[in-house]
Amino acid sequence: MLHLGCPSPGHPTNFVASTFANPSHSFKTMTSLSLPPVTLVLGGARSGKSRYAEGLVESQAGAWIYLATAAAGDDEMVARIAEHQRRRGGRWQTREAPLDLIGALDAAEPNATILVDCLTLWLTNILLADLDVESECEKLIAALPGLDSPVVFVSNEVGLGIVPDNALARRFRDAAGRLNQAVAEAAQSVVFVAAGLPLVMKAPA
Repeated sequence: MLHLGCPSPGHPTNFVASTFANPSHSFKTMTSLSLPPVTLVLGGARSGKSRYAEGLVESQAGAWIYLATAAAGDDEMVARIAEHQRRRGGRWQTREAPLDLIGALDAAEPNATILVDCLTLWLTNILLADLDVESECEKLIAALPGLDSPVVFVSNEVGLGIVPDNALARRFRDAAGRLNQAVAEAAQSVVFVAAGLPLVMKAPA
């Protein structure tokens, strides 16, 4: 079964500090800033990207909405989902969006801040459902300017390892890379997380 899941508990350091301000003075705290309309948080497996993205959302006032794209298809994924739920606590509103991500984004309250965790699992679901990947990704990108609430996307960077040995995995890797590029272009803030440490790749003007 193909799923390169985003759920990762990360390292319990101060993930909220320092991230999408200008890299030259990146130790501003997120609590003093409002999130831009679209933020993309990238990283590898167990990089701390989900924990970091949660910190961004939790620094904002109003409702916090967690759009979960994971499908609990096996015991490992069930355990990962439960771990994430325990860490987030009761303040979050969790909604499932394994396929209709655009509909879930549109349905969010205007005063909320949205976390999508994650794009790579959503892409996996699109592939396994035999939907048109290019069309679904294009529709998602086209919907971003019209959102009423700021959204933080989490996504895996899957192109840094060895070339996959089968056609489906290679197709997934290539599609994930193209999706990440498109979301990064549309986003005002892009952060790469490795070993629990954030690196600002694109900051709001």
